[in-house]
Amino acid sequence: MDLLEERGWTQQQLADRLGFSTKHVNQLIKGKVPLSEDAAIRLQSVLGARAGFWLTREAQYRERVALQKRRSATPPWCRGLSAFQSRN
Repeated sequence: MDLLEERGWTQQQLADRLGFSTKHVNQLIKGKVPLSEDAAIRLQSVLGARAGFWLTREAQYRERVALQKRRSATPPWCRGLSAFQSRN
């Protein structure tokens, strides 16, 4: 996480400031657990950016992950069909 590097903090230090376990902070950073409203508010108080900023970033990340999963689940021969259908 670039913000940690900028501040010279470890994940443990961020976890201590947020009141989370280091394991939970690591899972948040890796995108393995979703960012809750509570976590966004804690990030706001610790890092300064508004809770809405963190929640928007979370939603954008989850959308990209979902789109990538869908693309990888679509057979290659079907991928061009959506472009064909959108022209009609």
